[in-house]
Amino acid sequence: MANKEEIKISEKILLTIDEAALLSNIGQNRIADLLRKPSCPFVLYVGRKKLVKRRAFEQFLEANIELE
Repeated sequence: MANKEEIKISEKILLTIDEAALLSNIGQNRIADLLRKPSCPFVLYVGRKKLVKRRAFEQFLEANIELE
């Protein structure tokens, strides 16, 4: 598909780790660490690929004042 449509990050339901890092100003490695936790509320596995549920990620950031 040569004419791949570009969708704004703010309109996406699922984000890559890179997109989540851009959106939140949190490092890619830190987001990857959060996604590895079994209790992570915003991870979606697609095969071996990990995607970030944008709305749940935004709610997580709003609810927390510190990342451990």
